[in-house]
Amino acid sequence: MIVRTGNAGETRRLGRELAERLKPGGTALLFGDLGSGKTVLTQGIAEGLGLDAGLIQSPTYTLVHEYDRGPVRLVHVDLYRLEPEEVEGIGLEELLAGDGVKVVEWADRLPYRAPAMEVRLEVGRETGQRRIEVRGDGCQVARVPLGSGAG
Repeated sequence: MIVRTGNAGETRRLGRELAERLKPGGTALLFGDLGSGKTVLTQGIAEGLGLDAGLIQSPTYTLVHEYDRGPVRLVHVDLYRLEPEEVEGIGLEELLAGDGVKVVEWADRLPYRAPAMEVRLEVGRETGQRRIEVRGDGCQVARVPLGSGAG
Protein backbone atom coordinates (compact mmCIF):
# COMPACT_ATOMS: atom_id res chain seq x y z
CA MET A 1 0.00 0.00 0.00
CA ILE A 2 1.29 3.46 -0.87
CA VAL A 3 -0.17 6.52 0.83
CA ARG A 4 0.60 10.18 0.26
CA THR A 5 0.07 12.55 3.17
CA GLY A 6 -0.01 16.33 2.92
CA ASN A 7 0.75 17.28 6.53
CA ALA A 8 1.67 15.93 9.95
CA GLY A 9 -2.00 15.42 10.87
CA GLU A 10 -2.54 13.10 7.92
CA THR A 11 0.64 11.17 8.74
CA ARG A 12 -0.55 10.82 12.33
CA ARG A 13 -3.98 9.63 11.13
CA LEU A 14 -2.27 6.94 9.02
CA GLY A 15 -0.46 5.84 12.20
CA ARG A 16 -3.81 5.44 13.97
CA GLU A 17 -5.03 3.26 11.09
CA LEU A 18 -1.87 1.15 11.15
CA ALA A 19 -2.28 0.56 14.89
CA GLU A 20 -5.34 -1.52 14.09
CA ARG A 21 -3.12 -3.90 12.09
CA LEU A 22 -0.43 -4.12 14.79
CA LYS A 23 -1.90 -6.76 17.04
CA PRO A 24 -0.36 -7.13 20.49
CA GLY A 25 3.04 -8.60 19.80
CA GLY A 26 3.25 -6.89 16.40
CA THR A 27 6.16 -4.82 15.15
CA ALA A 28 6.46 -1.86 12.79
CA LEU A 29 9.89 -1.19 11.28
CA LEU A 30 10.20 2.42 10.14
CA PHE A 31 12.64 3.43 7.41
CA GLY A 32 13.27 7.04 6.35
CA ASP A 33 15.64 9.96 6.47
CA LEU A 34 15.71 12.63 9.18
CA GLY A 35 12.49 14.60 9.12
CA SER A 36 10.56 12.01 7.12
CA GLY A 37 7.83 11.66 9.76
CA LYS A 38 8.79 8.50 11.66
CA THR A 39 8.06 9.94 15.11
CA VAL A 40 4.82 11.60 13.95
CA LEU A 41 3.68 8.24 12.55
CA THR A 42 4.60 6.62 15.89
CA GLN A 43 2.49 9.22 17.71
CA GLY A 44 -0.44 8.18 15.53
CA ILE A 45 0.19 4.51 16.30
CA ALA A 46 0.21 5.38 20.01
CA GLU A 47 -3.13 7.18 19.66
CA GLY A 48 -4.54 4.18 17.83
CA LEU A 49 -3.49 1.99 20.75
CA GLY A 50 -5.25 4.24 23.26
CA LEU A 51 -2.10 5.97 24.52
CA ASP A 52 -1.42 9.69 24.95
CA ALA A 53 0.47 10.70 21.79
CA GLY A 54 1.85 13.74 23.61
CA LEU A 55 4.13 11.42 25.57
CA ILE A 56 5.77 10.08 22.41
CA GLN A 57 9.09 11.75 21.72
CA SER A 58 11.97 10.60 19.57
CA PRO A 59 14.00 8.31 21.86
CA THR A 60 17.27 9.13 20.05
CA TYR A 61 19.26 9.67 23.24
CA THR A 62 17.75 6.88 25.31
CA LEU A 63 17.28 4.33 22.47
CA VAL A 64 14.16 2.74 24.00
CA HIS A 65 11.01 4.18 25.55
CA GLU A 66 8.30 1.94 26.93
CA TYR A 67 4.75 3.24 27.34
CA ASP A 68 2.41 1.03 29.35
CA ARG A 69 -0.22 3.45 30.64
CA GLY A 70 -2.84 2.32 28.15
CA PRO A 71 -4.63 -0.83 27.10
CA VAL A 72 -1.61 -1.97 25.05
CA ARG A 73 2.08 -1.57 25.89
CA LEU A 74 4.11 0.32 23.27
CA VAL A 75 7.87 -0.09 22.92
CA HIS A 76 9.44 2.72 20.85
CA VAL A 77 13.01 2.15 19.69
CA ASP A 78 15.31 4.56 17.82
CA LEU A 79 18.48 3.04 16.34
CA TYR A 80 19.78 6.28 14.77
CA ARG A 81 22.94 6.44 16.89
CA LEU A 82 23.86 2.75 16.53
CA GLU A 83 25.64 0.71 13.89
CA PRO A 84 24.20 -2.74 13.09
CA GLU A 85 26.93 -4.53 15.06
CA GLU A 86 26.06 -2.43 18.14
CA VAL A 87 22.37 -3.37 17.95
CA GLU A 88 23.15 -7.00 18.85
CA GLY A 89 24.48 -5.86 22.25
CA ILE A 90 21.38 -3.99 23.45
CA GLY A 91 19.04 -7.00 23.70
CA LEU A 92 16.70 -5.74 21.02
CA GLU A 93 15.87 -9.22 19.77
CA GLU A 94 14.33 -10.11 23.15
CA LEU A 95 12.47 -6.79 23.23
CA LEU A 96 11.01 -7.42 19.77
CA ALA A 97 9.87 -10.89 20.84
CA GLY A 98 8.14 -9.51 23.95
CA ASP A 99 4.61 -8.37 24.66
CA GLY A 100 3.03 -5.23 23.30
CA VAL A 101 3.42 -3.36 20.05
CA LYS A 102 6.94 -2.43 18.99
CA VAL A 103 7.92 0.47 16.71
CA VAL A 104 11.54 0.67 15.54
CA GLU A 105 12.80 3.87 13.93
CA TRP A 106 15.90 3.63 11.71
CA ALA A 107 15.20 -0.07 11.18
CA ASP A 108 17.80 -0.19 8.41
CA ARG A 109 20.32 -0.54 11.25
CA LEU A 110 18.91 -3.89 12.35
CA PRO A 111 21.50 -6.64 11.66
CA TYR A 112 18.69 -9.11 10.91
CA ARG A 113 15.26 -9.02 9.34
CA ALA A 114 12.51 -9.06 11.92
CA PRO A 115 9.06 -10.22 10.82
CA ALA A 116 7.11 -7.01 10.87
CA MET A 117 5.15 -4.38 9.08
CA GLU A 118 7.68 -2.35 7.08
CA VAL A 119 6.94 1.34 6.64
CA ARG A 120 9.10 3.43 4.31
CA LEU A 121 8.67 7.18 4.60
CA GLU A 122 9.95 9.70 2.06
CA VAL A 123 9.72 13.48 2.15
CA GLY A 124 7.74 14.94 -0.75
CA ARG A 125 8.57 17.98 -2.84
CA GLU A 126 6.09 20.24 -1.07
CA THR A 127 6.35 21.17 2.62
CA GLY A 128 4.64 18.55 4.79
CA GLN A 129 4.15 16.02 1.99
CA ARG A 130 5.16 12.39 2.54
CA ARG A 131 5.11 9.26 0.43
CA ILE A 132 4.60 6.30 2.74
CA GLU A 133 4.82 2.69 1.64
CA VAL A 134 3.47 0.01 3.96
CA ARG A 135 4.22 -3.71 3.57
CA GLY A 136 3.25 -6.63 5.78
CA ASP A 137 0.90 -6.86 8.71
CA GLY A 138 3.19 -6.62 11.75
CA CYS A 139 2.42 -10.07 13.12
CA GLN A 140 5.05 -11.62 15.34
CA VAL A 141 6.77 -14.79 14.11
CA ALA A 142 10.30 -16.17 14.26
CA ARG A 143 13.11 -13.92 12.96
CA VAL A 144 14.68 -14.53 9.55
CA PRO A 145 18.44 -13.89 9.11
CA LEU A 146 19.39 -11.46 6.36
CA GLY A 147 20.58 -13.12 3.16
CA SER A 148 18.29 -16.13 3.56
CA GLY A 149 16.14 -15.05 0.64
CA ALA A 150 13.04 -14.91 2.83
CA GLY A 151 11.02 -11.83 3.67
